[in-house]
Amino acid sequence: MTRTATPTFADQAAGARARPAYAASPARRSDIAWLSLWMTGTLVSFTMVAVSVRALAGTLSPFEMMAVRSAFGLAVMLAILAARPGLRRDLSLRRIRLHALRNTLHFASQIGWTVVVTLLPLATVFALEFTMPAWVALFAVLALGERMTAGRVGALVVCFVGVLVIVRPGFGGFQPAALIALATAVAFALVAICTKKLVSTESTFAILFWMSLMQLPMNFAGSDPSFVLRLDWWMVLPLLGVGIGGLSTHFCLTNAFRHGDASVVIPLDFLRVPFIAVVGALFYAEPLDALVFAGAGLILAGVVWNLRAEARRTAPVARAVTGG
Repeated sequence: MTRTATPTFADQAAGARARPAYAASPARRSDIAWLSLWMTGTLVSFTMVAVSVRALAGTLSPFEMMAVRSAFGLAVMLAILAARPGLRRDLSLRRIRLHALRNTLHFASQIGWTVVVTLLPLATVFALEFTMPAWVALFAVLALGERMTAGRVGALVVCFVGVLVIVRPGFGGFQPAALIALATAVAFALVAICTKKLVSTESTFAILFWMSLMQLPMNFAGSDPSFVLRLDWWMVLPLLGVGIGGLSTHFCLTNAFRHGDASVVIPLDFLRVPFIAVVGALFYAEPLDALVFAGAGLILAGVVWNLRAEARRTAPVARAVTGG
C-alpha cells in the first residue's frame, strides 16, 4: 500500500509509520498491541537506566557510564552479527552521514540526561523530557517543511506554560539543572527526527550498531583512561542496568517508530512521569511535587491537543482517497 500523504507531526511525535486513516481495524488493533508492548519496554528500560545511573554516580562520571553502555551495546551487536552474518548487508554506508548526525546529537543528549538524573528529582527530569514531542513538532516545520498550524502553535504555548510551572523561574523552587534537562529534551527531539528519517531505509540492527560503534570513542574521549580499574563487584548490577537498559530503550523505541498511532503512544509514554515519581519517592525519598505533576499535565494536554488537531486535518485527505 502506498502512502497518501507526507508524514505529519502525529507520525513524528511517536515515530509511527505514516499510514492512511482507513487502515483495516484488525491491523490497527495489532499495531496498538505491539505499540503498547514496545512502549512498556521503553518505560521499564528508562527506569532501569535512571536507577542504575544514580547508583554509579559517586564512582563513575557520565562519560564513563555511557562508555560502558556503548561497549556493552557494541558487544551485543557484534555477537548478533557473528550469529547472523547476513545482517552485514544492513550495514550500508549510504546514510552514514545521517547516522553520524543522529549519534552525535544522541551522545550530547545522553551525557546531559545522565548529569541531570543525578541532580534533579527523577519526576522532574522525566516531565521535562516529555516536552520532546512539542520540540519535534517545531523541528518538523523547520527541517521537514511541514506547515505551522494553529493547533501546533497552541500546543507549543500550552507545553511552554507547563515547562514554566515545573521550572518556576524567579521562584525559590527554580533549579538551574532544569535548563540542562530542557536542552536535553530538545536534543532528543532532533534525534527523533533523524531516527524517523532513518527507519524508512535502515533496519533496527543497523541503527543500533552504528549508534554503539560511533558513540564508544566519543565516550572514551571524555573518560579517565584508568576508570576500569575503579570497577568493583558491587557495580555489576547497575552496570548491567545501564548496558541492558540503554540498549533495550533504543530497541523498543526504534520498533515503536514502526507501529501505531501517536494518540496511543503519547498518553502511554506519559505514564513514565507518575511511575518514576513513585520510584523516586520509594528509593530516594523524593517528595511528590504537585507542581511537577501539574506542569506535566499541561505538557500532555498540549501534545494531545496537537495530535487531535492533526488527526482532524488529515481525515479529509483519507476520505478523498477512498471516495468517502
